[in-house]
Amino acid sequence: MFDVLWEDNHLLFANKPAGVPVQGDSTGDVHFLEMAEEYIRVKYNKPGAAFVGLVHRIDRPVSGVVLFAKTSKALTRMNDIFREKQNVKVYHALTSTPLIEESGTLEHYLIKDSEAHRAHAYNQPRGAAKHSVLHYKLLSSIAGRFLYEITLESGRFHQIRVQLSKMGCPIIGDLKYGAKNNLHDRSIALHAHTLVTPHVVKDLPSVTVHAPYPRKQWWGLFKEDLMKKGPKRYR
Repeated sequence: MFDVLWEDNHLLFANKPAGVPVQGDSTGDVHFLEMAEEYIRVKYNKPGAAFVGLVHRIDRPVSGVVLFAKTSKALTRMNDIFREKQNVKVYHALTSTPLIEESGTLEHYLIKDSEAHRAHAYNQPRGAAKHSVLHYKLLSSIAGRFLYEITLESGRFHQIRVQLSKMGCPIIGDLKYGAKNNLHDRSIALHAHTLVTPHVVKDLPSVTVHAPYPRKQWWGLFKEDLMKKGPKRYR
């Protein structure tokens, strides 16, 4: 099922399940871009292939909001918006170890290891390492699990995963970055929860989209807790 969160004539926001690649890879598995193309083709009864442009990516084991452009002009405009960092990306992450402070900022220098398909974080500048910043806030804790809201200031490869791991707080299920156990579906407990972006049509208001949590026990417990604290805590 292709879970549409918001769309108009220019943009399409959808909720990607964990385990589905955003675009084609060496596995040959069905990917999310392919699913978006099929959704557009069927909904609008297009005889041939539908144009759908992928604006950004999230990792395969990560769930949450992904943005597509429905025209080439919209794709060009959104690429500019993302490159200029006019958008806001908010993630929710579960860890089994808390960070020392309940809220704060993490700054590291990251190097991508393409051969090992992972990143390395350093406390000081190092060679070609890229300065990486995120802001975090503890939202809830239940039974030794901790839910953090994370806002990216930079958007590096595996940034949240490697920065939390560097602090001794790997994301639950993320074996690549130090989690002790995997989740049964091989996902990791990282969810792209909110995306705020200017619209491609400058006269239209900005778009804010929230992706509901996956229907899994570990997310459901936190959803219930946040709803009790107030609907604004969970959207």
